[in-house]
Amino acid sequence: MASIGDSGGSKSIIDAAENYEILEIINRGLAYAIIIAGLLSVIFIFVGGISFILSGGQEEKIKSAVSTIRYAIIGLIVTILATVIIGTVGKAMGLNIIEYINFGDIIDTITNITSQTEGVPSLD
Repeated sequence: MASIGDSGGSKSIIDAAENYEILEIINRGLAYAIIIAGLLSVIFIFVGGISFILSGGQEEKIKSAVSTIRYAIIGLIVTILATVIIGTVGKAMGLNIIEYINFGDIIDTITNITSQTEGVPSLD
């Protein structure tokens, strides 16, 4: 098991899972969840904006678009607050979640997962 002081910044979540490093898995999982929540909030802000533009002046569609934008902004604020809270509590507990919030690292992990499954025969 990993000690609290281990940062393991260069390891992927797959390497951590194979070595049973629970703190590494927790750090990576929280970082990925925060990034996904932030990206979804931004995507829904754009969806709401497009819906607003395409509403054609219809009152019900405008209300729906404004509601989508409002809840997406609330979600983005909650994500930012969660990042601050998790970062603060994590440092007190020895977890350094902020160093793992890196979009390039997520892309590398996805690439590693897909390259490992390329040798698996398909069902086609």
